Amino acid sequence: MINIEVNGTVLQVKLVSNSSADAIKELLKGGPLTLPMKDYAHMEKFGNLGRQLPRNDEHITTQAGDVILSEGNLLVIYYAPNTWNFTRLGKIQNTAEEELRKLLGKGNITATLSLQTTKGDN
Repeated sequence: MINIEVNGTVLQVKLVSNSSADAIKELLKGGPLTLPMKDYAHMEKFGNLGRQLPRNDEHITTQAGDVILSEGNLLVIYYAPNTWNFTRLGKIQNTAEEELRKLLGKGNITATLSLQTTKGDN
């Protein structure tokens, strides 16, 4: 699991099992990563990780709460559906679509990613 903090709220993300999610965990072992994230098409927030990560693209339709790697270097948090070739990284836990939309708000945000340090981490 990783945490994504937005506007003082910590979102817990259960990671999938692939080399992309493993690369995110490795990246965060060096400490938290803060990303400016832009809104796109009123369905997602995206931010540049500043490096290429392994891609495991598949043709999928996203759902609210999906955390995606796009183009190998963009971290994307979805709050509405989109269909394209993406790499799944994980899913935000215990946060409904309405709550996620409200938290992410309109316009740009800043998100801080960190490793969750409790037992049973993914």
